[in-house]
Amino acid sequence: MLVDKRIYLASQSPRRRELLKQIGVAYDVLPLRAVSGRMDVIEVPHAGEPAPDFARRMATEKAACGWRAVDMWRLLRFPVLGADTVVELDGAILGKPADRSAAKRMLAQLSQREHAVHTAVAVQHESRIEVLLSSSRVRFGALDDALIARYLETGEYLGKAGAYGIQGRAGAFVEYLEGSYSGVMGLPLYETALLLRKFGLAV
Repeated sequence: MLVDKRIYLASQSPRRRELLKQIGVAYDVLPLRAVSGRMDVIEVPHAGEPAPDFARRMATEKAACGWRAVDMWRLLRFPVLGADTVVELDGAILGKPADRSAAKRMLAQLSQREHAVHTAVAVQHESRIEVLLSSSRVRFGALDDALIARYLETGEYLGKAGAYGIQGRAGAFVEYLEGSYSGVMGLPLYETALLLRKFGLAV
């Protein structure tokens, strides 16, 4: 059992920070991208890699990268949590849009369609690493060009898989959701709590 109930978060996502606070998890953010000379996790799927497998691999690599930072910086050896969210439409992965036009194309594709959101969460402590996956189904209502343009003006699409954040204005696009709302946000709380309990943290 861990005496100090604290973890490191290998993510800069403010949504993941909010969700950890919601369930009372104490954490420190690892500023991994600020490390000079560090190679970031390359968020590109392998050829033919299914979306759920890609999400699991990314979460695992992020947690492992965070653990290497704990070693390198000689930090107190608390568990490291990594997570990754992948949007899948008809078997294709919709990543983070490179620009506004890419975001517009993604949102037009999602209009009146059901898509899957896979979020994997991984925890590493010493040589032990475990990962769980949450998969949800989301259906958007009709999004016309004017509605998409108004959404793009907010800038919410930046850095979001599938070009939207359900916790923001895009929440009004959702006709129905089957699965985990927090998972679609970026950190499935049920699976996260299960993992942290496996590592001795009371959640």
